[in-house]
Amino acid sequence: MSIASETKHSGFHRPLDRDARVFVAGGHGMVGSAVWRHLTHEAFTDVVGPRSMELDLRDRRAVLDWFAAARPDVVVLAAARVGGIKANATQPADFLSDNLRIQVNVLDAALRQGVQRLLFLGSSCIYPKFAEQPISEKALLTGPLEPTNEAYAIAKIAGILQVQAVRRQHGLPWICAMPTNLYGPGDNFHPQHSHVLPSLIRRYHHARSTGAPRVVNWGAGTARREFLHVDDLARACVCLLERYDADEPVNVGTGEDVTIKEVAELVAKVIGYDGSVDWDTNEPDGTPRKLLDVSRLGALGWSPRIHLEEGLARTYDWYREHLVAGTLRHG
Repeated sequence: MSIASETKHSGFHRPLDRDARVFVAGGHGMVGSAVWRHLTHEAFTDVVGPRSMELDLRDRRAVLDWFAAARPDVVVLAAARVGGIKANATQPADFLSDNLRIQVNVLDAALRQGVQRLLFLGSSCIYPKFAEQPISEKALLTGPLEPTNEAYAIAKIAGILQVQAVRRQHGLPWICAMPTNLYGPGDNFHPQHSHVLPSLIRRYHHARSTGAPRVVNWGAGTARREFLHVDDLARACVCLLERYDADEPVNVGTGEDVTIKEVAELVAKVIGYDGSVDWDTNEPDGTPRKLLDVSRLGALGWSPRIHLEEGLARTYDWYREHLVAGTLRHG
């Protein structure tokens, strides 16, 4: 009997071997580095993950050869080409091609090596633009996607389907998690290609530093978003690897959302900017609301620990430290 079929009857609670070799694909990006930190904190002794300059995950032969040599026991697939509304809207072919190649190469290589435990990280953008709120995992493929990040979403949906296909065909207990909007140390602060929170941090910090009398933000500020600190996601990843085994993806979020205007005000408060704010309604807002139903993950005993204002303060401290050091990620 396969591991996957056995756990349907017996439940799943199988602590990972702390000496297992864990490959964190994308281990030096914001998400991967948080997962790596948490694994180290949890006493995992053999965490690996070459940098992109050492292993290009879009290169199929290189990925297959690396897996054959490294032979990881557990894989966390956190690698992806990511970006904000502007980047997704202007570079859809790149987002689709790069993410599909990364996923197919890593998943095929993991299957070839018989990796027993794998977690694929997707995104809440996989859900329909007008999905019923809060969005349950069952909303997948029930309606049209948000056009501004459709290419990225399609790639992530393909990854989910590949994991599910491996489960059905090969009986391996691979799983998928769908995080909400993430932020934290290691984020991308590019002026055009970043997500909303790092973009706001960069913009308000610049305004405060230069004494600018006003800040211009994109959209109307009415769209609602849920934000999760990346360190909370890292805890959720280990929780899922040890406690979850089913076909359906699992949402990872806080279960609470705020308007973009509210989060902008919170960023201004954390940074100490007291100038005026204008909203450029010629810029897109994206999906009107995107709040996840996180009851499935909550039933496993996980809950977020880092509140938004605390997480923003931590992220801003990290931003200032790395701004001074000249080591910010800008792409």
